[in-house]
Amino acid sequence: MRITQGTFSYLPELTDGEISAQIAYALGNGWPCSVEFTDDPHPRNAYWEMWGLPMFDLRDPAGVLHEINECRRAYPDHYVRLNAYDAGYGRQTTALSFIVHRPAAEPGFRLDRTETADRRVRYRMHPYALDRPAGERYRAR
Repeated sequence: MRITQGTFSYLPELTDGEISAQIAYALGNGWPCSVEFTDDPHPRNAYWEMWGLPMFDLRDPAGVLHEINECRRAYPDHYVRLNAYDAGYGRQTTALSFIVHRPAAEPGFRLDRTETADRRVRYRMHPYALDRPAGERYRAR
């Protein structure tokens, strides 16, 4: 199952050239970029680990792509995403966010059903990846 979060999530994987074009677009609009990674891409997990600090002073897409590639090398079995921030509203607002790297195997989710009082039914998503310890969730078995 393929995780679909952020912009371009239903498209095939972007090449480094296509990622650079998106970075150039963001930087051209004055949006600083940051790189984040996680091994728990649950939709409610909005806070991923930051790879370094946001790159407020970077104006060259090659520098941002270099940081993406370093994060990919350091965490090959994690999800990596790029965020671009627009401060035009007077606060940090995410203008662009998309996944730039995925683990080789994405095990997916299941729905757990619980019946509660008054015949109510509650559903909870459970990622299969959480059945394994952190740091080993997406390694090939």
